[in-house]
Amino acid sequence: MATLSDIGVSALINILTAFAFLLAFAVLRIQPVNDRVYLPKWYINGGRSSPRSGGNFVAKFVNLDFETYLTFLNWMPKALKMSESELINHAGLDSAVFLRIYSLGFKIFVPITAVALLILIPVNVSSGTLFFLRKELVVSDIDKLSISNVPSKSVRQVQYKIFNEYLFAKFSSFSNELWWDYFRFFVHIGLEYLFTIWICYMLYKEYDNVATMRLRFLASQRRRAEQFTVVVRNVPQISGNSVSDSLDQFFKTNHPDTYLCHQAVYNANKFVKLMRKRDRLQNWLDYNQLKFERHSEKRPTKKTGFLGLWGKRVDSIDFYKQQIKEIDKNMALDRQKVLKDTKSILPVAFVSFKSRWGAAVCAQTQQSKNPTLWLTNWAPEPRDIYWQNLAIPFLSLTIRKLIISLSVFALVFFYMIPIAFVQSLANLEGLERVAPFLRPVIELKFIKSFLQGFLPGLALKIFLYILPTILMIMSNIEGHIALSTLERRASAKYYYFMLVNVFLGSIVTGTAFEQLHSFLHQSPTQIPRTIGVSIPMKATFFITYIMVDGWAGIAGEILRLKPLVIFHLKNMFLVKTERDREQAMDPGSVDYPETLPSLQLYFRLGIVYAVVTPILLPFILIFFAFAYLVYRHQIINVYNQRYESGAAFWPHVHSRIIASLVISQLLLLGLLSTKEAANSTPLLAILPILTLSFNQYCKHRFEPAFRRYPLEEAMKKDIMDQTTEPDINLTTFLADAYLHPIFRSFEEEELVEVRVDKVRVDKNQSYSSNAQSQTSDDHSSPSPPHHPTTSPPQDVYHHGFPPQYAYNFSSSTHYGYHYEAEPGNSRD
Repeated sequence: MATLSDIGVSALINILTAFAFLLAFAVLRIQPVNDRVYLPKWYINGGRSSPRSGGNFVAKFVNLDFETYLTFLNWMPKALKMSESELINHAGLDSAVFLRIYSLGFKIFVPITAVALLILIPVNVSSGTLFFLRKELVVSDIDKLSISNVPSKSVRQVQYKIFNEYLFAKFSSFSNELWWDYFRFFVHIGLEYLFTIWICYMLYKEYDNVATMRLRFLASQRRRAEQFTVVVRNVPQISGNSVSDSLDQFFKTNHPDTYLCHQAVYNANKFVKLMRKRDRLQNWLDYNQLKFERHSEKRPTKKTGFLGLWGKRVDSIDFYKQQIKEIDKNMALDRQKVLKDTKSILPVAFVSFKSRWGAAVCAQTQQSKNPTLWLTNWAPEPRDIYWQNLAIPFLSLTIRKLIISLSVFALVFFYMIPIAFVQSLANLEGLERVAPFLRPVIELKFIKSFLQGFLPGLALKIFLYILPTILMIMSNIEGHIALSTLERRASAKYYYFMLVNVFLGSIVTGTAFEQLHSFLHQSPTQIPRTIGVSIPMKATFFITYIMVDGWAGIAGEILRLKPLVIFHLKNMFLVKTERDREQAMDPGSVDYPETLPSLQLYFRLGIVYAVVTPILLPFILIFFAFAYLVYRHQIINVYNQRYESGAAFWPHVHSRIIASLVISQLLLLGLLSTKEAANSTPLLAILPILTLSFNQYCKHRFEPAFRRYPLEEAMKKDIMDQTTEPDINLTTFLADAYLHPIFRSFEEEELVEVRVDKVRVDKNQSYSSNAQSQTSDDHSSPSPPHHPTTSPPQDVYHHGFPPQYAYNFSSSTHYGYHYEAEPGNSRD
């Protein structure tokens, strides 16, 4: 078990590692050649087009202004300058609420840490029970600061006997000592109540704030396609009718005043392969054309064999043009096959309505007497749709979820093996007692400090590295149709894994390794007492894990060493065009499936060990403060979110913090029962019930804001639209919002055929260009001149550039999406 010196060695290693990462970041981020790695979001948003550098050749790659090297930590105040409303404008509500989780952790644990350190540590140290158990249990100096050091009644009797017979017979007073022991127990119970009240108060305030921010955010948005659209699944097959005819008939009958149009969904997953192949060929063609423009005296050539290593040498430009021409023919044939084959139309559709109120009524009500048919829900925003999963038959979803649930269950228990291995590294004393032949190597001072203070946390981090990817694949197989849902489901799986394996698994296997000798040489009636004393001792392992993952790991996050290396390798060997460079620069988004469960683990550790082993709390505080700064910088400068869910993940965060509270209360209840404090445990048994009741109240009070859209708000927005834009043509606005992305690759004249075939509208509505389409400023664009009567409207979402948010807490109408125009393409 790690001692204070081992923890000191681990702290030194991790602090030096974090400092080295920050120093490397300070140097690398100001080099012009790395500008697209450390400031990619500004390039994507159009706020930056090239690195700011001098005119000479060297200055394009290396920063020659040596004064800038002295600004080691200036990124921290810059990250804090942006206000929350500006942050929402810049990155969206999801990113802002994600950062609020870190600030919430800091707010919760600052007063808890102060109270726990001032009150609990003196109470625990003064007890001294581990002095008498050190021969039968593996203990360290840190354990003497925990509740393990508070004696049970039987231990106090042993102490009384020893003192009375050998040392302080005339001074000892057994009744007084028992009274002080009960007082110590009541101090722990009282602080558990105090901490629970404080955490619940902070959670209530935060839930209220986030729910208000979400409603304000939704109310301030300008017109968006998902506000008028519902996704309908499990459309029944009616004899003699196509899926489109069935949809038209059903919604015109049941929503006659609000139904507008629908877009059928095609099973075009096979078409994606051709589309990707065409993109690769187009990229090679662009590369060779640029190469020829730079060196016009010689046309580029290539060999037609495998990887261009052998075969006939041909003109590269002509070769790729011919390849693209052939694949265009194949794509056109496949497209026609998909559009004309009725079997390719899926029993899924995106149904649009004339008003937000009509969409809200449809999305939040049961459509049929058979609750398994005509299933409706709010449509994800177009960027958020995971199109491949729309082709999965609805009936197979239940089977898929069952199989994945069993697979996750098996994976959790499979990972118990590496977790047990990690715990064997953390508990060398237990191994020494069972395997004495390892003692000569283990007892070397530096090796022992390294093995116990640093290696266990690092080993656990390595074992968990590939797990989020595996869980994301499992969630994908489950068949969710939105990226945000996929990530939330993967996050839930990872959360349960961290709870069972990293938290409970580390405690159980660690206790077994530490106290193996005690388990084997004591009566069965004493095992509960040994476990009760041993559980708080795992704080030393979790302290090492916090330092590895929460200190050095967070510093590694801002360094972005892996993206840096990958970008330069791609730039050197794979980048041929500007599009390649943009793809190589793509920073991705915040990895919610991994970061949220890891973040919730820190909440759980802080809440559980606040009363049990409070010395862990300062390490938690450093993590929350440092991680808040780092992720604020990353969200402002690096990450580019793929979708906006309006903080839909917050209810899960709240409920899991509540779960950590209940775990801490049950754990303390178990510890006190092993210490024969039966008179005090009934006081603590009430606390989990009160906590769960509080959770239910919050769920009924705030969660509807994350699951439903109030009809009152929907009607208010509709009335506002009618007042400000009475001539809006929603048919034009919504026509291609949910068109499958693969069809967007065709020319506009081809898109017309796709749209008309996929969309059914009321015959009284016209696509005539003479209709005045007064859409919002973000989406309006003139009709192309070569299709005056049937040309499709400008896409609701411009896929080449991510949206810029405009959000104002004081205004309900200021929100909008703003898109930068592509170079050379002006937009009115």
